[in-house]
Amino acid sequence: MPDRLFPFPVDPELVPGAKNAIHVCLRLQPNERMTIITDEASREIAAALQQEIEAVGAEYSVFVLERHAQRPLKDMPADILADLATSQVSVFCAQTQTGELGSRIQMTKVVNEKKLRHGHMVNISRQIMVQGMRADFHAVDALSQRLVEKARQAERITCKTPHGTEFVGEFSPYLRWIKTSGIITTDKWGNLPGGEIFTSPFNTNGIFIVDGVVGDYLCQKYGDLKTTPLRLEVKNNRIVDMQCENDELLREFRDYTSTDENSNRVGEFAIGTNTACPGVIGQILQDEKIPGIHIAFGHPYSEHTGQPWISKTHIDCVGRDFDIWFDKEQVMAGGKFLI
Repeated sequence: MPDRLFPFPVDPELVPGAKNAIHVCLRLQPNERMTIITDEASREIAAALQQEIEAVGAEYSVFVLERHAQRPLKDMPADILADLATSQVSVFCAQTQTGELGSRIQMTKVVNEKKLRHGHMVNISRQIMVQGMRADFHAVDALSQRLVEKARQAERITCKTPHGTEFVGEFSPYLRWIKTSGIITTDKWGNLPGGEIFTSPFNTNGIFIVDGVVGDYLCQKYGDLKTTPLRLEVKNNRIVDMQCENDELLREFRDYTSTDENSNRVGEFAIGTNTACPGVIGQILQDEKIPGIHIAFGHPYSEHTGQPWISKTHIDCVGRDFDIWFDKEQVMAGGKFLI
């Protein structure tokens, strides 16, 4: 059964971001049904979302994960998946724990099959709600559209930073570029806050300096990597060397990217487009939307990009202060878009 409504007042600072989520990004309608999946740590934010759903007048259910299964989750609880399958709109608004990626993949499988408009708010925080979630998402969408149209024509994308990144991606017309600008459609669920375009590259080579953040549960543990960056060398789409002064991070990242045969393979090449993000805050949900490049090792979102291989893992890696060229056209200088 769904959980009881949240009884406490909503923090007014969360309201603008919640309005954006429900009214602009997900465009919930009164005749639709919505599922909120949250946890104890994210109840305040879920309450702000719930308030906006009630303002729309739509039917909804709320599920608090800890009331339905022990965490870390081995599987997404069956009653949550069943409820999700009856909705047209959904939000996952919760904090990650080690080993839970599989349960979220079970959830997004239902989202994809039922073509829900789904907002993915993994590790959402109050700071993100008052920064990235307050973006003008129509403007972010317009920028993302201009960028993705150029990206779909590019054979190579080159990126450099003053911190040592020199990285080149090669792209295939058979692998699709996807826009997730925060305006969510049934074509592809999206993270909130939104603001990126991405694909799975045909090939990548070079040095990528991760001086922003790394993803999944490692982000919560290590935060902003500006003072202890992770240096990754990639050849033919796979990590061949990694270096970091933080030995524990290096060990954990190596272990993560050794989980299966494709965990060390570049599965995603993305460009952040959320200009409301002020800079790295140490949280992947927002930091991967900062204007610039991020790559991810592991699962290539095959169902959307068309990449034929899969992985059980997916870990994003964010840098800062990029210059970017699409073939010979420069589209970013010093982290600022030129288009």
